[in-house]
Amino acid sequence: MVRHLYVHIPFCPKVCPYCSFYKEASDRNKTQGFLEALLTEAKMFGGRLRPETVFFGGGTPTALSTPQLQFLIGGLRERVDFSALKEFTIEMNPATVSLEKAAALLDLGVNRVSMGIQSWDDRLLKTLGRVHSAAQARRSYGILREAGVKNINLDLIFGIPGQSVGEWHESLLRTIELGPDHISAYCLTYEEDTEYFERFTRGEYAPEEGRDADFFEMAMDLLPAAGFGQYEISNYSRLGRECLHNLAYWQGAEYAGLGPSAFSTCSGVRRRNIANTSEYIRRTENGLDRHDFEELVPEALRHSEITAFALRTKFGISTAGADPQIVVALEANGLVETSSGRLTLTRKGKLVADSVAAELL
Repeated sequence: MVRHLYVHIPFCPKVCPYCSFYKEASDRNKTQGFLEALLTEAKMFGGRLRPETVFFGGGTPTALSTPQLQFLIGGLRERVDFSALKEFTIEMNPATVSLEKAAALLDLGVNRVSMGIQSWDDRLLKTLGRVHSAAQARRSYGILREAGVKNINLDLIFGIPGQSVGEWHESLLRTIELGPDHISAYCLTYEEDTEYFERFTRGEYAPEEGRDADFFEMAMDLLPAAGFGQYEISNYSRLGRECLHNLAYWQGAEYAGLGPSAFSTCSGVRRRNIANTSEYIRRTENGLDRHDFEELVPEALRHSEITAFALRTKFGISTAGADPQIVVALEANGLVETSSGRLTLTRKGKLVADSVAAELL
């Protein structure tokens, strides 16, 4: 039985230049066919799917209208057994928040909202190509609370071109002041197939590794001091507000993915839907293979992936399968610590988590 469901909504009010996820500008002529294709795909999973967590990502899921969201989520509930559901997250852009939409989502069973603030500085928001302003983000947060949303995550980005340490400090303080339940703080990366990557290769942008470490350490200082536990390298939450869906990924659980570019890992096989909305619709509605990638996930690969992801969390990994000599060397360098049969990253280790994982694999 698959316990975790991801739904990819590719539509966006505007395509941000740094985003590498599959997305496209909203297209009203395509939307209804897309929603029907999603419901057809959900039915294909049949009785194998009984989600404890559901996550609507994108793109911008709330680029869909309220009636469209009602059609989609209502249709999913008719085709999928939601009786075990614990957490239902939807990503929102501050520019797509309304009281009507938030209330409708709560009525449909959504109980967690993840909103992409990214920065509280309008200059930096413009650099990122965001369609919202800092003032609009604050209003949207207030609307969500007014509607009764009790579990809100706010996404922030550091390492933005031209961003100072002082501006990042201000973003953290303003976010804490609002009182969300969860904060994600990600370092900007220059991914292929993005405008930012092209500008990076032309030398227009150049990340400063030392500066990024300063940003990261500032988050590790300020957020825990304000009551947000760092339960994963980039994620902080109030006690009991950890994202259950993401924890399932990091712990190696199976999951189903619906929509263009979505991955599924079920019964030892990983598949990816084609990253083309029109072709996804055509293939799904005509009963054709909608995947453009498929691989077996042998036990050795699964173990490596779980180790790499779990090491990033506060729970760490078991010391049982680790090479004792490597563990001793990592401890001597102050990168890991062991307790009660578990190995976790130290503060210093979190700065070089990928390198530590490579040593242990």
